[in-house]
Amino acid sequence: MYRARGWETVGRVRAEVRSQKSVVRRKRVAKTIREFLLQDKFAESLGIELLDLREGYARCAMVVRDDMLNAHRIAHGAAIFTLADFAFAAACNAYGQTALALEVKINFLDAVKPGTRLIAEATEEALSNRIGLYHLTVRDANGALVAAAQATAYRKSEWFVKREA
Repeated sequence: MYRARGWETVGRVRAEVRSQKSVVRRKRVAKTIREFLLQDKFAESLGIELLDLREGYARCAMVVRDDMLNAHRIAHGAAIFTLADFAFAAACNAYGQTALALEVKINFLDAVKPGTRLIAEATEEALSNRIGLYHLTVRDANGALVAAAQATAYRKSEWFVKREA
């Protein structure tokens, strides 16, 4: 029968403490990143909510208001684009490293009436040291696809959240 030696037990305890500290540190960093992203005054003016945020992923929501309508009394493409773009910005900046859009190509697939709650998701498809590729979707509350986009981000060497070892 195998019996654990004292140093093995201490080693496991130390590893667990390091792991717990790492979880606390990641949560603190995630909170700092979320607070940073919520300083986006344009997104705030449209009532965009940040529902979920992880490295390379974000989910946001917005209710289409009357002041977001075009002349046809449907959601202006710019409002839908802004929701998708905010999800993209959140997903690619969720590492704490400054990332900026290089290109966003969007396809509008359905008209949206006022009062509709829209949910945008941004998912990282590929990531290198400098470039990130993201798939964006905007759906209504019933899950119908309203818009789809592909976006490319440039990752600067700047970090807006202090990196810890």
